[in-house]
Amino acid sequence: MRTEQIAAKALERVNNDRYVLANMIFKRVKQLNNGAPNLVGANIKLEKLADVAMREIAEGKLVLERIDNLD
Repeated sequence: MRTEQIAAKALERVNNDRYVLANMIFKRVKQLNNGAPNLVGANIKLEKLADVAMREIAEGKLVLERIDNLD
């Protein structure tokens, strides 16, 4: 799937709210950077973490429960 298609699908998953999507990607990139396993079988050494996070969201592997704190 092309990056544009993944981004469109990820946006659909968050009700087309790009700010929520950006926050989710940011939080997930931090988790992946700290050693969390990826949920889509991506090769972390070859793919950008933001792309992996967006794929996880697009595939429905991550869902937003609540945003309290982004640290």
